[in-house]
Amino acid sequence: MTTILKSTAISNSNLTAEINHLGAELFSLKNKENTEYIWEGNPYFWGKHSPILFPIVGTLKNNSYHYNGIEYHLSRHGFAREMEFNIIDKSSNSVTFSLISNDETRNVYPFDFELHVIYTLDENSLNIEYIVLNKCKLQMPFSIGAHPAFALPGNFEDYSLEFNKEEPLEYYLLENDLVSNKTKKLDVNNKIVDLNYPLFENDALIFKSLQSNSLTILENAKPVLRTTFSGFPNLGIWTKKDAPFLCIEPWFGYSDTEKNHGNLFEKEGIQVLNENEVFQSKFSVEIL
Repeated sequence: MTTILKSTAISNSNLTAEINHLGAELFSLKNKENTEYIWEGNPYFWGKHSPILFPIVGTLKNNSYHYNGIEYHLSRHGFAREMEFNIIDKSSNSVTFSLISNDETRNVYPFDFELHVIYTLDENSLNIEYIVLNKCKLQMPFSIGAHPAFALPGNFEDYSLEFNKEEPLEYYLLENDLVSNKTKKLDVNNKIVDLNYPLFENDALIFKSLQSNSLTILENAKPVLRTTFSGFPNLGIWTKKDAPFLCIEPWFGYSDTEKNHGNLFEKEGIQVLNENEVFQSKFSVEIL
């Protein structure tokens, strides 16, 4: 039996975006010429489009952590992407989704929270905002991140990435889904990195820190799309062999390292909110 997903569309004079209520996941962004910029989600390569990563980004060591003497299990990238969100505000060009902690989430993450995801179209850009509210009486550790997959039709090697700052582009390698201490440097020429599949033979490129806060996808040196992620400290870039998409993933946090001992409060990149404290972050996708 096929499950029919509920979705909501927003639009302005330049763009239309469609978002599934499941995971509040963006699955389409088109211009007025009907060009699609989001990966179609073919499961042969990867069956997602743009999942929201919460309350962890990446993989925990042994897929588990402990809190107050109890061991909890959280799968890769957390549970938000698999949960139904509710709409709490909607206009023609903007929609706000909400996920509130419940018995199901507390079984794997014993904290009370409210997560809002706000999609807003502004001229040629889609702005995506995350708001996290700690509704506990105690501190709440979490990570949050984006995982948008941008469609790259045609020859993958016709595409390149332009970073907006000149800098040494050192990234960390994943080993068994955990961040290793091994690093490599991207071959960069005047802030531009040419794309090819061997770049991703060890999975995602993990940047623990970057000066750049904007990446532009170029096709045959012509700008196609720009994502801007001011304030996000970490970044992942990923695709699969022969897949016609590229993920540009702004994060607050990343996978565990081998050194992790299961305490979320000591995890690299973790965010911590006090009681009733609110976290906000925003990134944008601009069609060029």
